[in-house]
Amino acid sequence: MQYQLYYWTGIQGRGEFVRLALEDAGADYTDVAREAGDDAIAPFLDGARDGARPFAPPFLVAEGQVVAQAANILHFLGPRLDLVPEGEAARLQALQLQLTIADLVTEIHDSHHPIASAEYYEDQKDAARRRAADLRQHRLPKFLGYFEQVLARAGGQHILHRHSYVDLSLFQLVRGLDYAYPRAMQTLAPKIPHLRKLEARIAERPNIAAYLASERRLAFNTQGIFRHYPELDGGTDGSED
Repeated sequence: MQYQLYYWTGIQGRGEFVRLALEDAGADYTDVAREAGDDAIAPFLDGARDGARPFAPPFLVAEGQVVAQAANILHFLGPRLDLVPEGEAARLQALQLQLTIADLVTEIHDSHHPIASAEYYEDQKDAARRRAADLRQHRLPKFLGYFEQVLARAGGQHILHRHSYVDLSLFQLVRGLDYAYPRAMQTLAPKIPHLRKLEARIAERPNIAAYLASERRLAFNTQGIFRHYPELDGGTDGSED
């Protein structure tokens, strides 16, 4: 099976959750926009191509289908790449967890763009400080605490008792938060030991380790979802949580 992944160039973004699954499985895939430019995405968004019309990237073209939304793409890929346990109950649990990750990713994005995505961060910094403080103090402990509890209940090694795309996505979530909110994550570290160990194990998986060391793995930057602004991490103005 050959897969075509469509996502914006220059950032990891939501496309990285899909990319990690493809890389971990050693799948045959093309990162289309990286080869042909972002203009390759437009015909799908405009409805000029066959298949379901996506609202936005990421989307995947495979088996004559267009599959959009990161969680939905991973739900599609899971059984094809052996990245989800067998059985409907396990696949639904994986999707549920992935959608919860997606909820947190949205909150992380909104911590630096709380008013409007179309406006520059510099035009909404005051609101971002308030939103980021709530993220650090309340939302990250709640979400990461939930994942920690589910992981512990499953035995601590994998969140679904065996390796899955959800493990890979939790790795990306933790790595992204380490970049965007290093102070907050250091404070939370003692409360999420299983998540920390999972992140380390995923980084050592052969295909993931090779991917992380390659040029295909773009660096985190202040254009993507996970953005590091020191003032949002609770400190350059002298404030403390």
